[in-house]
Amino acid sequence: MKSLTSHPHPSSHNSHTGVVEVQNLVYAYPRQEPVLQNISFTLKSGDRVALMGATGSGKSTLLENLIGIKQPQSGKIWINGIPLEPHTLPQARRYIGFGFQDANDQLFMPTILEDVTFGPRNYGVPAAVAKDQARQLLADFGLEAYANRSAHELSGGQRRLAALAAILALEPAILILDEPTTGLDPAWRRHLAQVLLNLPVQVMLIASHELHWLGKVTQRALVLSGGRIQIDSDIQPLLQNGETLNQLGLPIDW
Repeated sequence: MKSLTSHPHPSSHNSHTGVVEVQNLVYAYPRQEPVLQNISFTLKSGDRVALMGATGSGKSTLLENLIGIKQPQSGKIWINGIPLEPHTLPQARRYIGFGFQDANDQLFMPTILEDVTFGPRNYGVPAAVAKDQARQLLADFGLEAYANRSAHELSGGQRRLAALAAILALEPAILILDEPTTGLDPAWRRHLAQVLLNLPVQVMLIASHELHWLGKVTQRALVLSGGRIQIDSDIQPLLQNGETLNQLGLPIDW
């Protein structure tokens, strides 16, 4: 891990301790007030974190800053000690697996087996090796029987897991998911939770409105409101605090 000494960071003479570090991040869409203001947090190895907030609070915008789709006006992001900048993006992105809200954005090959081998093949993994790994991932997710079908022939839940398999084929250290339960019925939500709980990733960050479900797959919550992180705490006590959740526009049982 690189030591970065060119910025006024309290530990600027040491390597960054977090897998993901965000410092004083500010992001605004053109001609608008900032959506994100002075966002700072650190995700360490082993962290399973929920990103919560009412619709429009900036959750997706924050995630898109973390993967370099959007560039902040000010502030810094480090991914495994690498400062996230245009020239370091390819290097930093190797550590990150990102799941879009719509699984269809990630599935574009003729079959889901090809979808899952696509990333590794791009990085030079031999075809036979990539295919073996893909079949194993699809088997882990109960999708081996669908390997040679197109995403259009799968249910919403199966598409969601196929997209996750395609992300995990790249063996990311950091898994970032944006509303992964959208369109899933309760049985598929449970299945997805079981899969996520067993993944060998260093850090997981999940944006979702499904508060009870988040309570099953994460331990820590970051809550966005008014452009800032208003709460950074263990998730279980927060889920017991109906009054606070109400104030944040997140009534627990609705």
